[in-house]
Amino acid sequence: MQRPDRQTIHAAMTAKGHVIFDNAKGFDLNIIAVRSAETRANSFDDWLTVSYIDAAHGDWAFYAFACTTDPGLSHLQNLSHPDGTAVLREGQYRSSHMIRKHQGKYDAICQKPGYQLEVYRDRNQDGTIDRSDGRIFTNATGINIHRANRTRRSTQVDRWSAGCTVLADPTDFDVLMTLARRAKEIYGNSFTYTLLHESGL
Repeated sequence: MQRPDRQTIHAAMTAKGHVIFDNAKGFDLNIIAVRSAETRANSFDDWLTVSYIDAAHGDWAFYAFACTTDPGLSHLQNLSHPDGTAVLREGQYRSSHMIRKHQGKYDAICQKPGYQLEVYRDRNQDGTIDRSDGRIFTNATGINIHRANRTRRSTQVDRWSAGCTVLADPTDFDVLMTLARRAKEIYGNSFTYTLLHESGL
């Protein structure tokens, strides 16, 4: 999937009836991922985008980071949950995330305790992302936005994601966290996460 642009992302958001944050104070982050139509697992073939009003210029700022919104091959083939591996359902999850430690190790944008996210459960173990049976579960925890390798860009998802959104490049992740910390200073420690599908752009 090619790198999406802000106008296309925002048009898709409007078509879906999702909220777009446009506070003139700036740094009111729209954290929006786009999932590729590709169903073969283990590639960073999705995009995490961030858009917000730049108060200094009165115009939109926009970033797009290569990521995965799907589990890696290791977790798909070695199930750690009896219903299958979590695959986040597309939608807008209002005030669903906050800055806290991912697995107790480093700051990331993590699912809030007690907040329920909707996921599919993939049990086919064949290396593809399966959402075909349509079953939706609301018991998923720990669906975070974090990085893969700490020091270098990763090329395969492998064990980096068991359902999280994971950025391939640690430098991109540092940019994301800088923006998130600035937003936290202004609006508090709460972030909305939206997941779109490529077919909706």
